[in-house]
Amino acid sequence: MNWNVYLSGEIHTDWRQQLMDGCKAHNLPVTFTSAVTDHEASDAAGDHLGAEESHFWRDHKSSKVNSIRTKTLIAKCDLAVVRFGDKYKQWNAAFDAGQCAALGKPYITLHNEDIIHPLKEVDAAAMAWATTPEQVVEILKYVIAKE
Repeated sequence: MNWNVYLSGEIHTDWRQQLMDGCKAHNLPVTFTSAVTDHEASDAAGDHLGAEESHFWRDHKSSKVNSIRTKTLIAKCDLAVVRFGDKYKQWNAAFDAGQCAALGKPYITLHNEDIIHPLKEVDAAAMAWATTPEQVVEILKYVIAKE
């Protein structure tokens, strides 16, 4: 089986690449998908639908266009990894975790100890909480064990 792993959340560090490299190093049968990680492109996803004077409506349209991708990829994934960084609040990541929980999709949260409290409900529904990409790779090695 080839596992489809959706990567959600923080876009300002190389955690996605670390996961991909770690899985590749262990020859794990994993395909990774993700939301658009180019912040400017994501913010402009709805701009082709017409200019908006209000930032609210620009964000609203772009959010809806982006959600076509995220909802589809989450629905198709076998597992999601939801990363919460320390620089910005990733409300979108929390929303993705909620979608996973609602759909019965297992997910792993990835974040530092200093934000345990604000993420207690998100972590409570997760199958695991990791603090490093290497820990996530170890979890994947275990659950994808070759037969």
